[in-house]
Amino acid sequence: MSAPFVRPDVRAFLDYLQAAGRPKLHAIGASAAREAMKANRALVDVPVGELAVIRDLAIPAPGGGTIPARLFDPRERRSPGPVMVFFHGGGFVFGDLDSHAPICAEIARQLDLPVVAVDYRLAPEHPWPAAPDDCETAARWIATAPDALDRAPTGLVCVGDSAGGVLAIVTTLALRDTPAAVPVIAQCPIYPVADIAGDYPSYSEFAEGYGLERDGMDWFNACYQADPAHWRAAPLRLSQAGMPPTLVVTAALDPLRDQGRAYAAACVNAGVPTVFREAAGMIHGFLNIRRAAPSAATDIAGCLATLKGIITEAEQAR
Repeated sequence: MSAPFVRPDVRAFLDYLQAAGRPKLHAIGASAAREAMKANRALVDVPVGELAVIRDLAIPAPGGGTIPARLFDPRERRSPGPVMVFFHGGGFVFGDLDSHAPICAEIARQLDLPVVAVDYRLAPEHPWPAAPDDCETAARWIATAPDALDRAPTGLVCVGDSAGGVLAIVTTLALRDTPAAVPVIAQCPIYPVADIAGDYPSYSEFAEGYGLERDGMDWFNACYQADPAHWRAAPLRLSQAGMPPTLVVTAALDPLRDQGRAYAAACVNAGVPTVFREAAGMIHGFLNIRRAAPSAATDIAGCLATLKGIITEAEQAR
């Protein structure tokens, strides 16, 4: 079998990671891994940039307390319209409002849309189902929060990457079955963990040497402690019929690639209007490495242009 195509800038980034000799994140524990990710963000990703509104929010949580969130909007005020709900990746163990601030700001700019990023509880301190609980709670609140958002939501767009990708799917499924104050009009899972215990060829093919590796994924799963038979951990186990128009995005060199492909196929087979895009020669996590692998910006722009069309069509169809 011939070696897979790897883009030159991706190859340079992978070579840098190997030469740096940094300890694996799972080997240093959750707390240290979170600090390492924060320290490395500026090395691999671009700055947040200018935006009219970047404001922290506090979403009421059941039983008291709040779920932190952050609003990104290129406009200070808006007429009623759709709002994006964004769930960050990080293996359910790390990631926060800062780790994905650059991509959330870029999405807001390119789509001219308010984006609300949700800082759900992380494992191992808060194992499954804390994350999907928080994400569903947040989405339902966003659907009813015009004052906090400076606009009255008319529909939600659920988006997330990796761990956040499955949280976007699970949240959309929950709101499909028990609707919120406004409907989910589109979803976009990006290299999602769509079947947490599934055995797919890409999981072995790219298990080492492509950034996200098998031992790290095993550690994430051990921290998260999800029930692999439950649809809130493996939404491929549930029918996708009745889901909103969907854009599924994968990376060709990602161990999670085949899970994303399988999810796109499940949507198509259920009659869901679906677009599938795969970034050739690209690795997992490309939303967050635009400095280290500049060609990722082209993939992101293409995905957002596609998503913009999906959202526009969904709004016109209502």
